[in-house]
Amino acid sequence: MKKINIGVLGATGAVGQTFLGILEERNTPVGELRLLASARSVGRTMPFRGEQSPVHAVDGEESFKCLDLVLLCANDNVSRELAPLAARSGALVIDKSNAWRMTPEVPLVVPEVNPEDARLHDGIIAGPNCSTTQLVVALWPIHRVNPITRIIVDSYQAVSGTGAAAVQELRDQTHQWAEDADVTRSVYPHQIVMNVLPEIGSFDDNGYCSEEMKLVNETRKIMHAPDIALSATTVRVPVEVGHSEAVHVELSRPMSPGEVREVLSEAPGVCVVDDPARSMYPFPLQGAGRDEVFVGRIRADMSHPQGIAMWVVSDNLRKGAALNAIQVAELLMAEGLL
Repeated sequence: MKKINIGVLGATGAVGQTFLGILEERNTPVGELRLLASARSVGRTMPFRGEQSPVHAVDGEESFKCLDLVLLCANDNVSRELAPLAARSGALVIDKSNAWRMTPEVPLVVPEVNPEDARLHDGIIAGPNCSTTQLVVALWPIHRVNPITRIIVDSYQAVSGTGAAAVQELRDQTHQWAEDADVTRSVYPHQIVMNVLPEIGSFDDNGYCSEEMKLVNETRKIMHAPDIALSATTVRVPVEVGHSEAVHVELSRPMSPGEVREVLSEAPGVCVVDDPARSMYPFPLQGAGRDEVFVGRIRADMSHPQGIAMWVVSDNLRKGAALNAIQVAELLMAEGLL
């Protein structure tokens, strides 16, 4: 594949740094690499392929000149302002924020599920929320052979999904708790060490928080299943990396756990780890630093004759964010569309 000029906007954050690591690991054919961030990051450098690359402040449309691809991992407001500028400059923007996900004309893409949607972009492609990504990778292969009519998902999400400050807060609180000192907090409304918080994002009038509604709306859009019944509960847990999900699905017809394992064992991006008798099942430490979506605890849902229950784990910084975006770019590069 030809070399492409890549900009990483938000390069100094956790996802931005993961972008750089994955681009290097996968030997992506990078021509120019341009690292972009806020003015306070100017003067910093980031390692890439044995060299230190300087970080530049964004200065309007000029910052994106001659770039083929912009990997954008900033907040919603920054994305709404800068993604159109980058697209107008001629770059393809793959955005990890929530800003464009539900915009009808912007594709929301997970390559294992809806790669054809990536070809429909008009300069911007959205990437889903990290918890949505692993959910649809695990459920799409089942849905293709036995349509899912209802999903109930409870997520247990790592603090790195909030950002570097949350990771540091967990580490600091762990030391404070171990030393029997006062536990201080600034990121979450309650201490996170030795605790779980059933609140991610702001609460809507319907009683669901914004993270839960992302799971509902994004899953329906990606799977082209607007009528699928879906309910979510999202919980922040004291884990640094790796989201876990307890998933219950109702199918159009009965399906045995063995059939589900067989389908998932052949699915791209999925690794089945399912031998509970030997305590073999997915967990965050196993998934951290890995690219796969891990699925285990596959069993019949005893409350419904057409139900299946499972446990799904993935690295929220890799497949949940940076890797998925890079895979979208690779898909288009392979087809000569980037």
